[in-house]
Amino acid sequence: MSAAEDAEWLRWVTKQFGSIAGEDKEINLEEFKTALQVKESFFAERFFTLFDSDGSGTISLEELLKALSLLVHGSETDKLRFLFQVYDVDGSGSIDPDELRVVLRWCLRESAIALPEERLGDLTLALFEAADKDHSGSITFEELREELEGFPEVMENLTISAASWLKPPPPAERSRRPRYLSRAYWHNHRSKVAFLGGYAGLNLLLFALAALRHAGHGGWLAVARGCGQCLNFNCAFLAVPMLRRCLTWLRATPMAKVLPLDQHVVFHQLVGYVVLVLAAVHTGAHIANFSRLARQDGRHALAEYLLSARPGVGGLGGTASQTGLALQGLLVAMLAFSSPCVRRSGHFEVFYWTHLSYISVWTLLILHGPHFWKWFVVPGCIFVLEKAVGLAWRRAGGLRIVEVNLLPSKVTHLVIERPQFFHYKPGDYVYLNIPAIATYEWHPFTISSAPEQQETLWLHIRSLGQWTSKLYEYFQQPESPSPEPKPLSRSLREKRRRCWVQEGLCSGASSGRGSVAADGDRAVQLTSYKATGAAAPGGEDLPAEGVSTGLGETRRLCSIKCYIDGPYGTPTRRIFTSEHAVLIGAGIGITPFASILQSIMYRYRRRKQSCPSCRYSWCEDLRDKEMTLRKVDFIWINRDQKHFEWFVSLLTKLEMEQAEQEPGGRFLEMHMYMTSALSKNDMKAIGLQMALDLLATKEQRDSITGLRTRTQPGRPDWSKVFGKVAEEKRGKVQVFFCGSPVLAKVIRTHCERFGFRFFQENF
Repeated sequence: MSAAEDAEWLRWVTKQFGSIAGEDKEINLEEFKTALQVKESFFAERFFTLFDSDGSGTISLEELLKALSLLVHGSETDKLRFLFQVYDVDGSGSIDPDELRVVLRWCLRESAIALPEERLGDLTLALFEAADKDHSGSITFEELREELEGFPEVMENLTISAASWLKPPPPAERSRRPRYLSRAYWHNHRSKVAFLGGYAGLNLLLFALAALRHAGHGGWLAVARGCGQCLNFNCAFLAVPMLRRCLTWLRATPMAKVLPLDQHVVFHQLVGYVVLVLAAVHTGAHIANFSRLARQDGRHALAEYLLSARPGVGGLGGTASQTGLALQGLLVAMLAFSSPCVRRSGHFEVFYWTHLSYISVWTLLILHGPHFWKWFVVPGCIFVLEKAVGLAWRRAGGLRIVEVNLLPSKVTHLVIERPQFFHYKPGDYVYLNIPAIATYEWHPFTISSAPEQQETLWLHIRSLGQWTSKLYEYFQQPESPSPEPKPLSRSLREKRRRCWVQEGLCSGASSGRGSVAADGDRAVQLTSYKATGAAAPGGEDLPAEGVSTGLGETRRLCSIKCYIDGPYGTPTRRIFTSEHAVLIGAGIGITPFASILQSIMYRYRRRKQSCPSCRYSWCEDLRDKEMTLRKVDFIWINRDQKHFEWFVSLLTKLEMEQAEQEPGGRFLEMHMYMTSALSKNDMKAIGLQMALDLLATKEQRDSITGLRTRTQPGRPDWSKVFGKVAEEKRGKVQVFFCGSPVLAKVIRTHCERFGFRFFQENF
């Protein structure tokens, strides 16, 4: 740090110390634990002991500044010496295996990683064997230094970053130029901006024409008529962004490059707000005009104009005032109960039933405005036709949920029989209705199975609201209704049994989570395939019964009736026309990419050719109408370890397929991040991350997920991630994201900086 930064740092530490220490100007262990914000007490106690140089049981400001100065300004040897003392629990001057095991156990707890004792022993052995150079049975300081030199990133970032109160917060970075004025922003949002400009221009034109036509009857009436003409257009256009079948069809046409189809829900909400504002101004202008008329004639009060039907006022039978007030009330109610605080607080049915009042709104509009039907006839007919087709499709014949898997973190995996003529694209979604849960509620969910899977559809549903929680609880009941399965269910069970027998004969026995049956250089996690419901390497699902996963997962064959409406397209349909696709899923946001990754590898596998005599394989040119992909980077970000169990079997299968089809190939590259895990630049996790790296290199698989891809601790550094993608130069880069809106904003900003196209799946 510079002299100014150093002085600021000292002032900051002194201030923080004073606020914690109190009058005695000393910090005891409990105060130190609170200030250090360490999850587990082990490291707080070790740091406290090392900071308390005089052994008094408290830390003074002088002792604290001396220790921190060593860590911040000290030499590399000083920092390594402090790390060594943390691991040397008994202070003997060397680290024995038992001490290392204890420290690693606390490292696992600090990073919220749960591994069995056997794996902890493997980690301890891997790190100890690597560091104990002379095989003396203990690790000396020089041996630890030599081992750490093989991890340069550790040496560069050796600090205790968890103690955030020990350093001033970094100053907020201010962009020199607002994001909305950057060239990249306008380039990536040109279709959206053009559409908004056209929409605003059309509204202004309609308002001006109607207002000028009635300018001679007074200013208030001109304003009312201008807003009324805009309302004619907007109330009819309000249905257009929700014509999902038409929008899905448009995605397959060249219009998809011009129209902002990915923001159709946002535009629907925008038009709704515009309608409410126009309606308020329209109503207010009419009230002002009626008030003027009441003052002029002196015979009729304002209430008579508003509450009594009067010929010549407008509307059917002169009821414009009454229907207008009713419309205003309905619009306010629809907007109020459409807010996120209502929809996401477990009261979806309130939003659903109040939103159905659009039927009353359109009916009243036809009665209220004499010319509204002219605007509404085309979009209204298409809307009614879509609803009729959807209703016929929904009720033509119910489907069956043939299998249910209850996965960790309250995720319900539904296996539904696939209708005969049901065709969809990877990443599409359907509306699902299960009468046993709620008779009239339909909820959208992304299809997580690939279109090439002919017999069934997969849906992975996380419990986040009232309906999804009821779904999980319904199948969690020990004696939930389970009628005799239909023939499809029985045939699937028999097929899975045959597949399991074949897999068991080929790969050997396996038991418990993380157990592996090795076949040459392949590692097949059989139990993980069953845990997540993914397809096994042979192309079939594993059996529904007869094997324990050890994951707290419940699998049940059933025959519950359900209905689906769809499929409907999403922005992810563009993936197959990309050259370099970056797929980013956060948590359950992996769902659309589960289908896409399976389909990508299926298409990639179809292109692989091999010589029948010498078995030499090659890949044909991937550039065609079906798939132009050259490279796929898949990034999955999870908060903790258990969330990886949702789709780890699918990812294992994809890794194996790529290893078999293209040894050493990098067509599909995976990147796993676990945000709860502490990174290598944190002193509390250095040993653990080194041990995980060493064991992953030795076993060719990650200890957290079982994949060959090493799980990275912490959050991605998007500048480095996208910088690496840009350096590869594998074609035009398009980024597809599904996850929280907060993370979407961060990724969108980085995409604009690197010039990547960004597409967001509604989450």
